[in-house]
Amino acid sequence: MADDDLLKEAKDAFSEASDASDHNRQTAIDDVRFARLGEQWPEAVMKQREKEGRPCLTINKLPAFIRQVVNDARQNKPAIKVHPADSGADPETADVINGLIRNIEYTSSADVAYDTGVECAVTAGFGYWRVGLDYAFDDSFDMDIQIKRVINPFSVYGDPNSTEADSSDWNAAFVVDRLTKEQFEAQWGDKARVDWDDTGWASAGEPWRVENDVLVAEYWKREEVERTIVRMQDGQIFSKEQLETDPDLIALLEAGILQPHGERKTKSHKVTQHFMSGAEILESKDWPGRYIPIVPVYGDEFDVQGKRYFRSLIHNAKDAQRTFNYWRTTGAELIALAPKVPFIGPKGAFDSDIARWQTANTKSHAFLEYDPIAGQPPPQRQRLDTGPAAGALQEALNASDDIKAIVGMYDASLGARSNETSGKAIMARQREGDISTFHFVDNMARAIRHTGRIVLDLIPSVYDTERILRVIGEDGAQDAKKVNAPYEVKDPKTGQPMQEPATGPDGQPVMGPDGNPLMKPITALHDLTAGKYDLTVTTGPSFTTRREEAAASMTEALRAFPQAAPVIVPELAKNLDWPGADDIAEKLEKLNSGQIPPELQKQIEEGKQQLQTLTQENQQLKQDQSVDRAKAEEQANLARQKHNDDMALQEKKLQDAYDLKVMEMRMNHDAKALENGGVEEEGPDGQKTVKSGTEIIMQGLDMLGQLIVNQGETNNAQLEQISRVVAAPNELIRDPKTGKAAGSRKVLQ
Repeated sequence: MADDDLLKEAKDAFSEASDASDHNRQTAIDDVRFARLGEQWPEAVMKQREKEGRPCLTINKLPAFIRQVVNDARQNKPAIKVHPADSGADPETADVINGLIRNIEYTSSADVAYDTGVECAVTAGFGYWRVGLDYAFDDSFDMDIQIKRVINPFSVYGDPNSTEADSSDWNAAFVVDRLTKEQFEAQWGDKARVDWDDTGWASAGEPWRVENDVLVAEYWKREEVERTIVRMQDGQIFSKEQLETDPDLIALLEAGILQPHGERKTKSHKVTQHFMSGAEILESKDWPGRYIPIVPVYGDEFDVQGKRYFRSLIHNAKDAQRTFNYWRTTGAELIALAPKVPFIGPKGAFDSDIARWQTANTKSHAFLEYDPIAGQPPPQRQRLDTGPAAGALQEALNASDDIKAIVGMYDASLGARSNETSGKAIMARQREGDISTFHFVDNMARAIRHTGRIVLDLIPSVYDTERILRVIGEDGAQDAKKVNAPYEVKDPKTGQPMQEPATGPDGQPVMGPDGNPLMKPITALHDLTAGKYDLTVTTGPSFTTRREEAAASMTEALRAFPQAAPVIVPELAKNLDWPGADDIAEKLEKLNSGQIPPELQKQIEEGKQQLQTLTQENQQLKQDQSVDRAKAEEQANLARQKHNDDMALQEKKLQDAYDLKVMEMRMNHDAKALENGGVEEEGPDGQKTVKSGTEIIMQGLDMLGQLIVNQGETNNAQLEQISRVVAAPNELIRDPKTGKAAGSRKVLQ
């Protein structure tokens, strides 16, 4: 299409979108100014009251209700979950896509985009975020998908002919941005010199050039296109254009590996992006997806006679807020006017101190003098009627209750003290507030689901080459995955590559020279360009409320059925607001399933090592004790043998001495005397006595016995010492540097 025709088409489409959304945009601007800027008094009323010197109080209660809904949505962000949708899809690849989407949300700060869009929907009735593409790094040609916020919801103009709740059927959309002339020239150069007198965009409600600012429109166009798809005999589906242009597919067709089994016409969509000024097309781009990548999130939506209306949370509460401000102002005004009540008295009573009496109701005087009049009471201040002040307070309270009733949120939902006393009553009232505002959270879930469709539609086109992508698990753990190329599968426990037997063309295992099958690495492929995937988004009532209710219910169930603790306790931990509750729940689940958490496994291993060390030390001690006992027994045996040897030696010595004595007696010719019964011996006193042979023998035997007794006592003492050493306990000796067992020693008592 020529630029002039495209420009005219865009102007007509913009005019239609602007006219269709004008009533919603004007109402949204009023709501935002009322709730956020506090512009809650009519301008004419404010000017009149200012002239009269009367106050105009603004006590804005609406932001608290807005924050409650927005923060509830922040705590309960829906999660995108991708699932395989046909035979060409792979569950493991689906997990990779899930991790990739979480990484896209993390790197592009999608949570900020979601929060901004929801806050605009609650405050103004509609909000937006967008999906875009950008280079992964400054020095890279790889593209990444990004989710960015639209901070100004009034800059977006959607297709007025849309009927889907998430506006996924938009065929046209505009994003209007204001640039300085320098920014404009830096991006589009000479195209900045355009005819600014063109008034074709007057329906935008603002000029396309204000001093140095230039208004640039981003025009998204979605067109329906028809194409032919072909189904192969093996179930694969290709477009006819692919089969005619792709060399690999052409070769497979010619070889007969791919055989067409039928074809049909189908419809798809083509999206283009155009940048334009008030008079010229600045730039045009093809978008790789089939959806316009601008995602609306709506507030309260309804249709009246074919016209869609979007309203904020506080739209219907504005009158109640104005009433509240009026009565609080009235109460303050009455209190301020109380000192101005005049004095009443008879004529002439104020003549004495007239100057002070004239200012008595505006100034504080130490005293006031008056002229007494007979029969008349002194001047008295006119009684203040307190009824209107009390009535003003009651009306203000009624207006406050009206705000809560209109919004559908009461004190319990806002965390304030209310009439509810029991926990169940408070939770029931909180649930009422959640239900009355749940459509805001549900609309956010629809918008996030549509965002997931846009991202899922872009992934095969953006991530179509061999790459290493960062993926994020549900627990926040980060990992790197290779996509669109085979990779070696590793054992999750050891981290080593897994292998399988190699097979030949006949499908039989290939044997090696040693007679064993040859092994090859197991490979897998995460092909992001193949297969079809679908997604789901999970959400529900207030996340906090559901967790509290679940925790309370499971606690009651645990009290009733303690034997169900292994099943209930992990789930109970998940629903508690403890720091690290999810980690505790994960550890409990692993314990129940027989899996030991890494921390506990480490403690167990350390305990095993300590036990092994103690066992080794005990064995060493026993071994040392056995050695000592063997040494002691050996010493005792040696002592006994020595004792026996000594005794035998002494006996031999005595016998030899005896034999020698007999021989000397015989040699000295005493043999006859000995034979006759005695031997003459000289005693110490010089007297001579005769000893018989028997006496001599008995004397020798006595000597021999005494020697034996003495030697026995010595040997017994030695044996007793040896026994004490054997029986003494052992003391473990440790290395002073390492603390490890180095030996043992006897401890004598």
